[in-house]
Amino acid sequence: MKSNSKRKAFTLIEIMVVIIILGLLAAFVIPNITGKSEEAKQKLVCIQMKSLNESLKMFKVDNGGYPTSEEGLKALLTNPRPSEYTSYSSNAYIEGKNLPKDPWNKPYIYLNMDDTVDLVSLGADGKEGGKNENRDQKLSECK
Repeated sequence: MKSNSKRKAFTLIEIMVVIIILGLLAAFVIPNITGKSEEAKQKLVCIQMKSLNESLKMFKVDNGGYPTSEEGLKALLTNPRPSEYTSYSSNAYIEGKNLPKDPWNKPYIYLNMDDTVDLVSLGADGKEGGKNENRDQKLSECK
């Protein structure tokens, strides 16, 4: 009795062709994806800063001015001066018990200069200056 069983397997050449095709696809796709992560983080910074700015505006409406630079963003969580901020919201101005951090897990910097506020994220390196993902981002520069 003859056996008609044929071996069902890939040849070495077929496997090599598949590996080459996958390598070419990766060479075209990966560079496009890797830059998108940092770009998304930079967009998230603006979204978070705009949200914090809205909370600061509500604070100003209730209390007649923005928190001082010394009081900082913590003033959105707890009333820093109950005797002065008598109209402080009973629910505070942001949810949760902690201030939001930027996408690189660093705190936002709050600046109040003559009742003009700005928020700053120092970027991925956490240092002033820098380029690309390390560049500083300011609320005043967000579109």
